[in-house]
Amino acid sequence: MQKLLIILLLTMNSAILSGQEKRTLLNWEIGYHKQVADAPAKWMPAAVPGAVQLDVMKAEHYKQPYWYGDHVLQFDWMEDYFFTYRTTFKKPALTAGQQLYFHSKGIDYHFKVILNGEELLEQEGMFTYVDLDLTGKLKENNELKIILRPVPKIEAAKVFVKGTETYRQNARESAKPAVSYGWDWHPRLVTRGIWDETYLALRNRSHLTDAAVTYQLNESLSAANIELNIAGQSLHNTSFKWLLKDDKGKIVVEKSGILADDQQTVSAQLDQPKLWWPNGYGEPVLYTSELELYDNDKKRIDQQSSKVDFRKIRLIMNEGAWDEPQTFPVTRSVSPASLEVNGRRIFAKGTNWVHPEIFVGLITAELYEKQIKLAKEAHMNIFRVWGGGITNKQSFFDLCDQYGMLVWQEFPLACNNYTDDQSYLNVLEQEARSIIKRVKNHACLAMWSGGNELFNSWSRMTDQSLALRLLNSICYQLDPHTPFIATSPQYGMGHGYYVFADLEKGTELYQWMAKDRKTAYTEFGVPGAANISVLKSFIPSGELFPPAPNTAWELHHGVGAWGDHRWLDLPVLEHYFGKIHSLEKLVEYSQLTQSEGLQFMYEEARRQKPYCSMALNWCYQEPWPSAANNSLLNWPSEVKPAYYAVAKACRPVLASVRAPKFSWKTGEAFTCDVFVLNDTYDALASSQVTVAIICDGKEQTILNWDFPGTKAFENAAGPTARVVLPAMKDQLFKVKVSVKGKPDYTSEYTFLHLKDAAE
Repeated sequence: MQKLLIILLLTMNSAILSGQEKRTLLNWEIGYHKQVADAPAKWMPAAVPGAVQLDVMKAEHYKQPYWYGDHVLQFDWMEDYFFTYRTTFKKPALTAGQQLYFHSKGIDYHFKVILNGEELLEQEGMFTYVDLDLTGKLKENNELKIILRPVPKIEAAKVFVKGTETYRQNARESAKPAVSYGWDWHPRLVTRGIWDETYLALRNRSHLTDAAVTYQLNESLSAANIELNIAGQSLHNTSFKWLLKDDKGKIVVEKSGILADDQQTVSAQLDQPKLWWPNGYGEPVLYTSELELYDNDKKRIDQQSSKVDFRKIRLIMNEGAWDEPQTFPVTRSVSPASLEVNGRRIFAKGTNWVHPEIFVGLITAELYEKQIKLAKEAHMNIFRVWGGGITNKQSFFDLCDQYGMLVWQEFPLACNNYTDDQSYLNVLEQEARSIIKRVKNHACLAMWSGGNELFNSWSRMTDQSLALRLLNSICYQLDPHTPFIATSPQYGMGHGYYVFADLEKGTELYQWMAKDRKTAYTEFGVPGAANISVLKSFIPSGELFPPAPNTAWELHHGVGAWGDHRWLDLPVLEHYFGKIHSLEKLVEYSQLTQSEGLQFMYEEARRQKPYCSMALNWCYQEPWPSAANNSLLNWPSEVKPAYYAVAKACRPVLASVRAPKFSWKTGEAFTCDVFVLNDTYDALASSQVTVAIICDGKEQTILNWDFPGTKAFENAAGPTARVVLPAMKDQLFKVKVSVKGKPDYTSEYTFLHLKDAAE
């Protein structure tokens, strides 16, 4: 559907009906100029939604596609230019009481809206909707312009950290997503443009602007006090009809009446509401609210519908957290990090979501759905929407509601010391209020966060920073019952590790994480090379192998992204596997270590339950093709092998082992601790757990454990399996752990066999 809309925008003005609002899509063109008062030297067709870079690239015949090789560098010059969108339209035939509005759900970033030479609006911020009444300013033939200011940057003197962090600091005085200034997995590409639905809207003078449904559940969750909050314009003496339907279409609430004002609340009560549950804990039940507005002649003049959930979410202290610290002098206990949904603790298994396309105007509901569905199928139940990126389009939240995916939503702050300057705080408040009002009524919303890594040495913010005090205040005003934290990680949470091994220290993630103790692992990762087909789609054939600096491998984050070797980490791979002589082996080994590392990290976080309550890897997807990255999905949506490893590690119930390292020698005593992990609220019956080693095509049992069963939402720790590793021909061997009669609980792990010289 999104592609169809773009085609329509390029070819004709078209009209669609939404509720009783008639929407007209417009033909846009664009031009660039050095000074605000200049006229563009030429105009070119513009796709809306889209981005200025894409329009210029197409019209001026830049090298395409933009993701290939070093083509992205073609856009650098655009940062310091103004861009103007222009369209024309005829005054529509307005009947009595009709009004014409210009509406946009997203213009990036600082802009003016001008109609027939008159400035109607200047706004900084890409997440606040534009809704302007044009009626009294219309001519027979009208020209509408949107002038985009150059990319916001800060003075060089204000940069307090030199090096790779310099780019991102350009965002510390604006609400522009910081990632676009450059990250270790994102090129410097500061996009601008009309990035979300934009149209003319023909409305009745009496029309609805909001029909939000809010509710309070009683303590037993057996009844809901519901309020329909009607808002609009010229609603006096209009009448309404409101229906609330359950997930089967049955009407459970029906109300009607006369409106006395432009804002009115209608109350109702619902007994035994069906509850919304996150993935893995029940069904994500959604009701439907339908509101219709009628004039004095009983003619329907407007309508709004929305989905409604019934659930209660809290962020509570982790089990055992109040017991710390135990000795004087005493400091505070760790921050709450355990999500409770409808009175039950859950284990939050998920991932860090970054926007799935570098040009956010190209993101469609179909792309969102594909990636959200993949997460659901991997047994995930939460996305942490990272604060360095965008607040997603409306369809993202609708789909998360539908698929039972919780959303931890961060505000657009990341890895910076954001200023206390009042002009910035004003923009931040505007953007925060817009984001909260748009998202707060979604079933999926689990918590708000001020942003990413703000309490660290590279950001230097504290709980006294005005931006964070402001965000906490606004969340309390507009959405008091949704949890708020200032940043991630909070005290007790953990970010990292992001590599498989540290060669200088001679240690691996197998040791690091097993020794750690965190309430929540909200970022961790292992890098893996992109799939070979993906690498060949953007790296010139002459640069494919071996990876080298100053090639597409570097521009696409395989080398030199963070230190000399990340994210491919070739020295680590050759430490384990020896000199690598082909691209195929490079990808195979890299993807193996990513898969095994992530499987271990997810399961280790779960093994540390109940003190630990979350496992969220960094990161889920990528906005453009990376040669190597921590992601589970290659751009645009191609699954890496690590995705399947994570899906296995996130199964609601599974048998699990904890091994102390990855590589083993012949004759060495291999050991692993055995567990059964249970995140469900079903008790597990007693059974027999078997651990076997598989090498050279043969399977040998090394342990049988009489598993006693577990209570609901409890793990069971078993004995340690031991075996002296035999001589083997294979470079790799496997360990399999299974539960009798439960093949879906079976897990397998791959380890490296190092041969003795005599072998």
